[in-house]
Amino acid sequence: MTVIGVLHPGSMGAAVAAQAKLSGAEVLWCPTGRSSATKERAHRYGLTAVRDLGELTERAEVILSICPPAYAEDIAVEISAHLFTGIYVDGNAISPASMARVCAVMSRTGAAVVDGSVIGSPPSGSKSARLYLSGPAEALTSVASLFTGTAVQAHPLSGGIGRASALKLSYSSYQKASRVLAAVSYALAKDYGVEAELLDIAQSHTTTYLAETAYIPKVAARSWRWGPEMGEVAGALREAGLPVDLAEASAVVMRRWDDLRDTSLSISDAIEHLHDTPGRRA
Repeated sequence: MTVIGVLHPGSMGAAVAAQAKLSGAEVLWCPTGRSSATKERAHRYGLTAVRDLGELTERAEVILSICPPAYAEDIAVEISAHLFTGIYVDGNAISPASMARVCAVMSRTGAAVVDGSVIGSPPSGSKSARLYLSGPAEALTSVASLFTGTAVQAHPLSGGIGRASALKLSYSSYQKASRVLAAVSYALAKDYGVEAELLDIAQSHTTTYLAETAYIPKVAARSWRWGPEMGEVAGALREAGLPVDLAEASAVVMRRWDDLRDTSLSISDAIEHLHDTPGRRA
């Protein structure tokens, strides 16, 4: 039985780890300092609690880090302090340059580092997700085998560290920014009483996020972690000599939703928070 450690199991990390558990792995997690929601989630997925990170790093053969991107490098430093020597999978939405720093930190302990990116919804009995992996070939094979026959579809990539992160941010730069643009579009339309007409136009092109108005409150509730991800997108674009304005602007827009972390709002309430003064237009 392969022993996996999952760090700070959020909705995506816990769901991915649970799929590995379904394939026969034991999944460890450390409840120290974690919220009641995280503890409930770990219990629901049948993850095994350990007393501290020292025990987790000692017992785990593979460590999976899937957390908000702003914390990815700090977590790698924390794990490296325990001299982990197994396979460290960074599955966070970070830039190739950030991933290179994570790799440098973890490589000092002798760990094999895998660059990972998760595309899709948290995997379950009805939904699947893709896990793209790049890095040392032997480690990629080991990690991919953990998800054989599960709702996580592993896709190894050639080309080494940075490829999986680049793919994730290439996708995120459109997928997340376009949802932000849809929210801004509806905010403007609402100010002038033409949101129904905008929706009618959008519904004639059903591939656009403008037709998915119910998703706007979800964007607002997730912006506390999507904003830093767009910062990573900007870093990746800058490194490639490409314009960063849209990514940076999206992060600025998301900061207007900072106080809506994990809330449940109406579409109208989420849109109002985009104004300098919520409710300015009646």
